[in-house]
Amino acid sequence: QVHLVESGGGLVQPGDSLRLSCAASGSIHGFISMGWHRQAPGKERELVALTAARGFTNYTDSVKGRFIISRIRANNTIYLQMNSLEPDDTAVYYCHAHLMTTTWGTRQHFWGPGTQVTVSS
Repeated sequence: QVHLVESGGGLVQPGDSLRLSCAASGSIHGFISMGWHRQAPGKERELVALTAARGFTNYTDSVKGRFIISRIRANNTIYLQMNSLEPDDTAVYYCHAHLMTTTWGTRQHFWGPGTQVTVSS
């Protein structure tokens, strides 16, 4: 099984920065995509940022130009650099991984437990 460990959340003021990290470990035999989703109180969960094959990245419009997702292939770790944080960024951020878990091509989805990001003055 694959285990995702998240870190980096916290309480910051508007305009501050945070960096989230997510490390995947376990039976990983191939990378498909990893990313970050978030869910704010009373709102639907949304994709924030995704990185996939060949360095492909995708961001929701509200974070473009402020957030950067990156991946360290050697240890199956992704980072989300969040700059110019706004109150609307307040949410629980969940790491997601879509990975090959067997040598014969099994594909599975995994979720981290979530880390709280609060942006408030």
